[in-house]
Formats: sequence, C-alpha cells, structure tokens
Amino acid sequence: MIYDIRHVTTYEYENPVSFARCTLRLEPRSGAGQELISHDLEIHPRPAERNVRRDFFGTLTESVVIEAAHRNLRIDSRSRVSVSRQPPARDASSPPWESIRDIAFEATSLGPASPVGYVFASPLVPVLRPVSAYAGISFPPGAGILKGAVDLMHRIRNQFRYDAKATVISTPLDEVFDKRHGVCQDFAHVMIAGLRGLGLPAAYVSGYLRTIPPPGQPRLQGADATHAWVSLWCGVELGWVDLDPTNDLLIGNDHIVLAMGRDFSDVSPVDGIIVGSHKQKLGVAVDVLQVE
Repeated sequence: MIYDIRHVTTYEYENPVSFARCTLRLEPRSGAGQELISHDLEIHPRPAERNVRRDFFGTLTESVVIEAAHRNLRIDSRSRVSVSRQPPARDASSPPWESIRDIAFEATSLGPASPVGYVFASPLVPVLRPVSAYAGISFPPGAGILKGAVDLMHRIRNQFRYDAKATVISTPLDEVFDKRHGVCQDFAHVMIAGLRGLGLPAAYVSGYLRTIPPPGQPRLQGADATHAWVSLWCGVELGWVDLDPTNDLLIGNDHIVLAMGRDFSDVSPVDGIIVGSHKQKLGVAVDVLQVE
C-alpha cells in the first residue's frame, strides 16, 4: 500500500514569541516492510537555522531556530510511504521467553538495533513491581515469547479504557496503571514497563494508523492522529515484532512507522523551547490517505 501523509502542527501564542528552538522528528522511517518515497517539510515563520542529523536510534531529526518574533508557528509535514509487511500469526510458535531474556542480556553490541538497550528503565518508563507482576501473568514458565506478548496486549486492550482526558504527557506511569485509563501512549508505556520488568527488550514506536470511516460516511481530513505501539525483540529468527495494545493488533499494513526509541521522550514529533510568556494553544491535524 502507498500512503500520502500530512501532519500539521500549529502553535498560537497569546503574546509574541521572540525566539524558538525546535526539534522535529517528522520523516517516516524506511525499513522493516516500509519505504519512504518522498518527504517535504514547510515551517512558517521561516527558520534562521535548519540542521538535520540521524539520532542514535536512526530517526531523522531536524533542529530549527526561529529568531523572528511571531504569534503563530506552523509546521507542515508531507510524506509518501510504501508499506508491505506480513505480521506473524498470533499463535505462531516462538522461543521460550526466558531464553530471549537470557540472550538479550548476553548481547555484545550496544548499537541501536541491539536488544540490550531496550531492557532497562528509561525516562518515562520506570520498572515497577506491580506492573511487572501484571505482565508476568501472561508469561508462565516456558511460554513462547510471542504467545505471552499477544496475551499481555489482549489483556491491556480489554482491561484498560481509552480516555483522552484521563492523562497528559507528564502523568506518571504508576498513576496510569492504577487508573487503568489513558491513551495509546500510556498503553504502550504500560506494556513496555511490564515486558522490561521481566527482562524482555521492548521499544516504543510512534507513527500513524490509517482509520476507516463507518460505512456510508465520508472520510474526514485531519481525523487521523499520531499513534503509538510496542516493538518486542523475539530472538534472532523472528527479530522485532510490533504489537498495538490499544487495538489488540499485530502490526500490518495499516500502521506507518515514524520513529522508534525507548519511550515517548525519544520520539516526540515536535518539542523544544521558546522565549515568551502567557498562554499558548497547540493544534495537531493528521491525514493518512491511501493512494494505491
């Protein structure tokens, strides 16, 4: 499938902002069944500086500096991506989870693809005993790692309630776990924390999810949103397998990967600092259109 993706981020400031420095992670990745065909990024007002690099995780990261005073900032990202991937069956055989845990800890590489980098706690994903115990129910001794992960994903989907008003980015993981409410970012963080609590390598993936309107209703522009899910290292043969606990899905052709890291702090599409005061209003509109 080929998708055209438009991701527009706008900031409106109550008072003029005299300076802004932003970090942008808005170029979709290539690899693992996905190929970036084209990407264009427009920023208004025009930045005084733009610098592009690849971060440790392989994400194209653009740093921009805006020195002109402004009340509005608009970041318009447009991409075309080809996606062709076949997820494993939910009941596919896989190695015992204990063996994957042991292999991960024995890894000799510290590169971005090495599983050992995704075993330990990270800024937004502490390892918490109650969350580890919750995940452990899905991983009895000798269970296949994929079977356990699918069971954990299924339980989160059924035992946590999606509620966009329940949390913000700063809501601690233990609070999310206690409330059992949140959004895709929260569910991904909970699943990652549980897996890491068992010694299993789990990464955070940000991206887009194609949404399909109800029969007979038109598709709304901007109705799509950024999404988040989990990537679990299942051994040398299976490699990294992506799971979406918000929707209880193994990732197929409806998901487009933007970035991968330890948690949301590594992959935030837009972050930075401004010199200004008073209130600001953030708007995000995402449109994912299948063209082939």
